[in-house]
Amino acid sequence: MSKKSKFISHKNNHKLQEIGRKIVAFMNEKSSKIYNYKQIADGIDYKNPRQREQVIQALHKLLAEERIQEVEKGKFILNLKIQGTLTGVIDFNQSGNAYVKVEGLEDDVFVHSKNVKDALQGDTVIIVTYHYKGKKLEGSVVDVLERNKTHFVGTLDYIAHKEFGFVVADKKVINTDIFVKKDKFNGAKPGDKVVVKMLGWKKGDKNPEGEIIQVLGAPGDHETEIHSILAEYGLPYEFPEDVEKEANQIDREIRDHEVAKRWDMRGTLTFTIDPKDAKDFDDALSIKKLDNGNWEIGVHIADVSHYVVPGTLLDEEAYQRATSVYLVDRVVPMLPEVLSNGVCSLRPNEDKYTFSAVFEMDDQAEVRRQWFGRTITHSDRRFTYEEAQERIETGQGDLADEILVLDRLAKIMREKRIRNGAITFDRSEVRFNLDENNEPIGVYFKISKDSNHLIEEFMLLANRKVSEYVSLNRKGEHTNNTFIYRVHDDPDPVKLEALRDFVGTFGYKMNIANTKQTTESMNALLKGVKGKPEENMIETLAMRSMSKAVYSTDPIGHYGLGFEYYSHFTSPIRRYPDLIAHRLLQHYLDGGKSPYKPEVEEQAKHCSAMERLAADAERDSIKFMQVKFMEKHIGEVFEGVISGVAEFGFWVQIPENGAEGLIKLRDLTDDSYMYDAKSHAVYGTRHGRQFQLGDKVKIKVMKANLIAKQLDFKIVD
Repeated sequence: MSKKSKFISHKNNHKLQEIGRKIVAFMNEKSSKIYNYKQIADGIDYKNPRQREQVIQALHKLLAEERIQEVEKGKFILNLKIQGTLTGVIDFNQSGNAYVKVEGLEDDVFVHSKNVKDALQGDTVIIVTYHYKGKKLEGSVVDVLERNKTHFVGTLDYIAHKEFGFVVADKKVINTDIFVKKDKFNGAKPGDKVVVKMLGWKKGDKNPEGEIIQVLGAPGDHETEIHSILAEYGLPYEFPEDVEKEANQIDREIRDHEVAKRWDMRGTLTFTIDPKDAKDFDDALSIKKLDNGNWEIGVHIADVSHYVVPGTLLDEEAYQRATSVYLVDRVVPMLPEVLSNGVCSLRPNEDKYTFSAVFEMDDQAEVRRQWFGRTITHSDRRFTYEEAQERIETGQGDLADEILVLDRLAKIMREKRIRNGAITFDRSEVRFNLDENNEPIGVYFKISKDSNHLIEEFMLLANRKVSEYVSLNRKGEHTNNTFIYRVHDDPDPVKLEALRDFVGTFGYKMNIANTKQTTESMNALLKGVKGKPEENMIETLAMRSMSKAVYSTDPIGHYGLGFEYYSHFTSPIRRYPDLIAHRLLQHYLDGGKSPYKPEVEEQAKHCSAMERLAADAERDSIKFMQVKFMEKHIGEVFEGVISGVAEFGFWVQIPENGAEGLIKLRDLTDDSYMYDAKSHAVYGTRHGRQFQLGDKVKIKVMKANLIAKQLDFKIVD
C-alpha cells in the first residue's frame, strides 16, 4: 500500500512538473502580464474541473520554487528577478511626466516623460529608481505588469491615401495615439468619436495598435458625448438581453406564503419623501404613537435581496455595475427598470416586500427598542422634499403632524451627532433645467433643507444600528462577524496642518491636537466662513484635507459622521453594498456563522472602485453640461472666484452657475508669473500682482470646448 502511495505521489509530481512547464511557457509569451488561475487554465487548454485542480496544484509548486510570484490573492506573474526595483501605479500629469505611487513609500516617485516607456495612465508598473544628480529620487519604467484599461474613447484621424489612421484620445487618459489599420475601422469614418480596443504594443513601435469596436457618433453631439463619458469609464448603458429577460420573468405578485413569513405592517401609516423627479423609491418611513407615549418609527427599505438572488445573471450584472450612475440628463441604473422603477420601488398605494429597521423612540429621540427583519408595507403617500418642507414650515397639509414629529426627532439626532464629533459639510450641488432636447436652459443649486435632513437622519440611524447589531453582542463586545462597512479614515495630519496654517492667514484658528478638538475646530471653521468671500475656498480646502469614504470589512469607523460602526443599508436598488448588507444581516438573523471575510473584502474593494468611476462619470457629465450652457455666453463678462491654482494656470468658478474655466499663465501678458504651492497663489515676478485661491476676479468667457469639456477664461481688469 505504502509503495503504491509513493508511486502515485511520484507520478503526480511528474504530472505537475509537466503542467508547470506549460504554465511557464504560456506566461512567458507576455512575461509582464498578471494572470488569474482561470486565465492560465484556459491558456494551456485545461478546462474541466479535474484539470483545473491540477493547475492550482502546479501553481502552488511553482510558487514554492519561486518561479512565479503571487502579486495579490489569486493573481500570478512570472518572477522577473529584477533586483532594486519597485512596483506601483503610474499617474500622468498634463506635461507627460508621471509619478508612481508605491505602497510603503511616503513620496511618489517622479518619472520623466522620456522614461515612461509604454506605460499608460493607471497601469501597474515596475520601475528602477536612482537619485538624479545625487538629489531627488527618480525612476524609469522597466515593464508594465498590468494594464489599467484596454478600451479608450477618442476621435478617428484618418491619414489620407494611407491604409491606416490614428485614434486621438484625451491626453489625460492615454499619453499616445493608437494606430489602427483601415481593415479595423469597422465602419468608423474620419472625425467620428469611437471606442478603440488596444490590441498590443510591440517593442520598438512608437504607438500601440488597436481596433475600433464601437462608433459613438459626431464629436460635440449631446448623445455622443454622454455615451462617450460612459464608455470612457467602462460603464455599460444597456442591459444584456438575457439579463432583461431574467428580470422580466421575476414573480411580481405578493404571495400569501411569503407574507406569512414577514411582519405585516400594511396597517401602519407609511410614506416616502424623495426628489420630485425620483422613480426608484427605495426607502419609506412609518410612524405610530404607542400606548406608553413613545413612537414606533419604521425605516423600510425595498427588499431587493428577495428578488435578486446570488448565482443569477441579474445578480452578476448588478455586482459588475455595483452602483447606479446619475448623469445630468439620465440615470444608468444598477438594476433593470422593471425592478428599479417597478417591482422594488416603494410606490404609493401598492403592497411591497421590505426589509425594515423598526425603532421604539421616546420624545428625546433615544432608541428604547429595536427590531430588524423582513416586512410587508404599503405606502399611503408619496411626498416630494418640497411638499414635506412646506408642512415643516407651515404646519399645514395632510400628515403635517406626523412629519413635524419626525422633523423634531431628526433635529435632536442631528444635534447630538454633531456634538459627538460629526462634521457638517453642507455644500450645495449644481443642477440643470433641461428642455425636451436635453439642452440646458437654466442652472440652479440643490440646497439641503429640514426635509432633506429629516430623511438623512433616519437613514443614518438605520445604517448605524444595523452595523452595531451585527458587530456587537448584548454586552457591547465585538462579535468579529464579517460585515461590509462604510468607513472614513481620519484626515491626513500633514493636510490638516497645511489647512490650519493657511486659514490662520485669514484670522481663523484651528486646534488639531486630537480628534475631538479637530472636529470641533472644523465645524467652527465651516460655520465661521458662511457668507464670507473666502467661504468657497476654505470649504474646498477643508474637503481636500479629508480622506475618501470607502467600503471595507474592517470597521475602522466613520470619521465624518462620528460613528464607530456604520454601513450602507438603505439604498439596495442603487448600491450593491447595501444588497450585501441585507444578505449578511438576514444570514445572522437566521443564526448563520460568519462567512469567509476575504471574499466579502474583495466585493467591498470592487464596489469602492465602481463608486469612484461612477462619481468621475457624473462629474464629467456636469462639466459637459456647464460647458454647453456657457457656449451661449462666449464674450460675456462675469464675476468669479479663483477655485484652484496650478503651475500652468488657475481656475475661476462663476458662483451663479458653478461653471469653471481655466486661465493659463502664458495668457497673462502683463508680467511673468510664478506658482507658490504653499499660499495657493501665482504672483508676478516684476510687479508683484497676485492671484490667490478664493480671490474675486472679473473674467471674460473666451472659448467653450465641448469635446474636452473645458472653458477658457480671460482676466478683465
